[in-house]
Amino acid sequence: MRPIESLGLLANRERDQGRYPQAEDLFRRALASTEETFGPDDLRMAILLNDLGVLRKLQGRYDEAEPLYRQSLAILEKTYGEDHLATASLWHNLGGLEHARGNAPRGEPFARRSVEIREKALGPDHPETAADKAALAALLDAQGKIAEAEELYMQALAVFERVHGPVHYEIAVNLNNLAAIRQTMGDTDEAERLYRRAVEIKEIVLGPDHPDLGLTLHNLAALLAASPDVERLDEAAALYGRALEIFERALGPDHPHTAICRESAARLRACA
Repeated sequence: MRPIESLGLLANRERDQGRYPQAEDLFRRALASTEETFGPDDLRMAILLNDLGVLRKLQGRYDEAEPLYRQSLAILEKTYGEDHLATASLWHNLGGLEHARGNAPRGEPFARRSVEIREKALGPDHPETAADKAALAALLDAQGKIAEAEELYMQALAVFERVHGPVHYEIAVNLNNLAAIRQTMGDTDEAERLYRRAVEIKEIVLGPDHPDLGLTLHNLAALLAASPDVERLDEAAALYGRALEIFERALGPDHPHTAICRESAARLRACA
């Protein structure tokens, strides 16, 4: 394996384990070496630009992520054409970025484009198509388009459970999102069950200190915080505390996830 490829693999491993500063340094080194060796339009550049864009999104640096995604997409479209399967992941990521920004209407056509490309190339029951459907569902959910969102989540979950078994990251993500829908519909018992299962899976797959786990811990805490039961309020406070510790360590004090969690915990303390 070439040193450049090794840098990219190491960077992705650090990112996936939540060690974002280390990942950033490795991605920068890999990009500089790749551009110097192969040029700015090489497919290796497209891969690294996308991977760094994912890191930027996770860091909450959304305005820096978008040009990285678009630069990667431009390389892929120039090389393969606009309808090639390779472009689907970039449309998926652009949609996910708009979801993170809180601009679901802008992200919806990006997500629909990824579903269109992937479904045509791989079919409706492929796990990558299912992941695109789940991403589209999240954008629809954010706009109050609950019926279509729930149907897409259920389709995706069925594929993931068939392909991956009961314990997999994608299953946890869909359970978290379905829980949010159930919570919106007032079915708090089912929402709690789904959140707790998502937490269990994320702890197994990601470990106890991953920021993605912190998201579901926060969501479960918010559900419990609406209860009049003192014991459940105590658990909510503990979950907020754990999520905040994860976010501060992995993402820093100024990340949007950290700020939202800090505010949620403060509101619960004020009501106690």
